[in-house]
Amino acid sequence: MYHSLIMKLGWEHYDYVRNGLIHCFVSCKELVYARKVFDTSPERDFVTWTALINGYLKIGELELARELFDEMPNKNVVSWSAMINGYAKNGMFVEALEIFNDMLAVGTRPNHSTIVGALSACASLGALVQGRWLHAYVDRNNMEMDGILGTALIDMYAKCGCIKLSCLVFEKMSYRDTFVYTALISGLADHGMSKSALELFGRMVVEGIRPNEVTFLCVLSACSRIGLVEEGLRIFKSMKHVYQIEPGTKHYGCLVDLLSRAGLLEHAANVVANMLVEPDCYVFGALMNACRVYGNVDLGKVMADGFIERSLDHSGVHVLLSNIYASMNKWDDVEKVRKGMEERKVRKVTGYSLLEVDGRVLEFVAGDMFYIHMDEVMCLLLRMEIHLKSLEIDEDGLR
Repeated sequence: MYHSLIMKLGWEHYDYVRNGLIHCFVSCKELVYARKVFDTSPERDFVTWTALINGYLKIGELELARELFDEMPNKNVVSWSAMINGYAKNGMFVEALEIFNDMLAVGTRPNHSTIVGALSACASLGALVQGRWLHAYVDRNNMEMDGILGTALIDMYAKCGCIKLSCLVFEKMSYRDTFVYTALISGLADHGMSKSALELFGRMVVEGIRPNEVTFLCVLSACSRIGLVEEGLRIFKSMKHVYQIEPGTKHYGCLVDLLSRAGLLEHAANVVANMLVEPDCYVFGALMNACRVYGNVDLGKVMADGFIERSLDHSGVHVLLSNIYASMNKWDDVEKVRKGMEERKVRKVTGYSLLEVDGRVLEFVAGDMFYIHMDEVMCLLLRMEIHLKSLEIDEDGLR
């Protein structure tokens, strides 16, 4: 409608009107119309190119975005940032960093948005060397450490295994919002420092910072890891009663995991039965894993049946049920589960890890014994296992 009106009024010759139209079509995910306006534009500026590139990135059309970006005659930091952030958000972390390095090679200086996108990619890849370079760049250029940049740095260091540096970034920040607190609470919980995560949550509440849904996920996970059932239940109830946040599937999953780890399987099953949202594979999986640990075959079978009835076929649930039977030496039932997986064509997804070595990101696939340095890897793992067993670890993951 607006497009027709603009054409009728003869406004299509104005650059800002065409750019506005492209932005409007992109917002509505009408990329065909956005492309038509782009192709018929007699003149295209940075906004014209970047708007359509962003549109392709938002719908996951990375190849079209890359083609358009490569055609762009004069790229600026905004267009480079769009590509870096777009690739990172679509899970193409290695490529995002490659684009970042290409940007540096042509002499374009990164801005705040560029740094945040590159840090996100570093966090997902565990690329600590490049992440530390980005932090140093921020310091050298006196870039403002706002909540978004601080959160990205805290998350990057935590995911790269440097939780102390995450804490250092946090303490140096003059402004800390919900996202900053949540990033560090998540990092502490992921590093097994559950007690510290809960203490930080308490500090957050005292300072009047309102937690969000993700904050509660991290805190409930921390409670689960150190078996704080009463504290976890109190925090779960406070979501709705204190903060008016309706618990989602993942929050229920954390609660089920908390009760299951404590051996309260019937309580956990009751939570699943009375959930206000539809349970997913994580909820069923948490309880089924506890059934394996505590040898409750009957309840494990009930959970697996409930999962399959909801058409949520996931290889992990079938494997868990098989493991439950195997732990009780019920080999006939193990074979039935395996055959059922074959009939439903359910395959176990192969796990993999990413590791940065000398600035390069390497991929390790579970079960792959043909890696050229596998002998050295196995020897190192054995030495690490012996060393870890010799350490005395407290409840916060520290000596």
